[in-house]
Amino acid sequence: MPIPVLGILTLYMNEQKHLEEKPVYQKMIIEGRKVGLDVFVFTPMDVNESKQKIYALEYDAKKGTWGRSWRSFPHMIYDRCRIQKGYRFTQLLQFRRRYSHLLFLNRPLRNKWTIYEVLSRKPEFKKYLPETHLYHGFTDAHQMLKRKPVIFLKPINGTGGRGILRIERLKENSQYYIQGRNQQRKIIAPQKIHASRLGSVLHSWNMKDRYLVQEGIPIDLPDGRVHDYRMLVQKNREGIWQLTGIAGRVGAPRSITSNLHGGGHAVTMNSILDKWIEDAENRQKVEKRAEKLGIGVAAFLEGQYGALCELALDLAINKKGHIYLLEVNPKPAREVFSQIGDADMYRQAIVRPLEYAVWLYGQREESKKTNKPQ
Repeated sequence: MPIPVLGILTLYMNEQKHLEEKPVYQKMIIEGRKVGLDVFVFTPMDVNESKQKIYALEYDAKKGTWGRSWRSFPHMIYDRCRIQKGYRFTQLLQFRRRYSHLLFLNRPLRNKWTIYEVLSRKPEFKKYLPETHLYHGFTDAHQMLKRKPVIFLKPINGTGGRGILRIERLKENSQYYIQGRNQQRKIIAPQKIHASRLGSVLHSWNMKDRYLVQEGIPIDLPDGRVHDYRMLVQKNREGIWQLTGIAGRVGAPRSITSNLHGGGHAVTMNSILDKWIEDAENRQKVEKRAEKLGIGVAAFLEGQYGALCELALDLAINKKGHIYLLEVNPKPAREVFSQIGDADMYRQAIVRPLEYAVWLYGQREESKKTNKPQ
């Protein structure tokens, strides 16, 4: 059996062809060789359709250098492309349509609102979801603020904490406190405003039908910083969903999000949970429920949308131990595990998609033999 070839599909971040996760891809290429997998990196821009060749980016571990060569299409594609504005994303959509017949480890999920709607139809998932609605206008935010002391407004396609607003109803009559991050992830100066101004402030963000309004979960630590948990579930070398790990994330000062790209930092789950929930037995139950939730959501969404090989879930946990599923991410970063110093967990996070790719290739080859005419 020939060595299976995996192409990591990504997008350039700018005209200088910068790749956001290049160090991770380098590790995947090195680890790929150890599990019997030939790995290269490419973007839709690198595909020559007339020649049916790819000008692939390859890493030479012996020389420690990156280079390029013309390659045939890989046996499998690992899609790491995240949403971005501009022509490069348009090229990606065209590539996915044109080559949908190829073997992908993972298919794209829908936007946050669609995912919320699909999950909320299942009672076993709905109990973990914070109240969420599609934002049509000021009335949606105002109505939730009457019932909830804090709400969040989030882009339905946003990543990395971009463009998020937090609104808190203050005890002072008709006063609100607004914080947030703009589309460049920069922290917006917090401000206290009167209720009469809230509508105009929200209108200026041009959010209609492109945002969610979601109840806020109390996750402020004693020092005022917010925290949550990043869970990674992945398919293993036998094609079975498995928990890889969970890490805590603590936001930067004055930040309403915990994202690492926004200045947050990762900590071990227990370093927060031990202080957050005093009862040890309750903590163990929370961790088991979280694992069951993560594996259940991954398997369910794969059934709805097609092939997946990994999924990150962002979780909030209140002091009573109730878990809230804040967000689902099909293209997860794994740097949280590197930051907390868990080398084994970080390596697993990198290697598992590769081991799954080897298993998937083997399954396909066996299927060809079985279906071969006698």
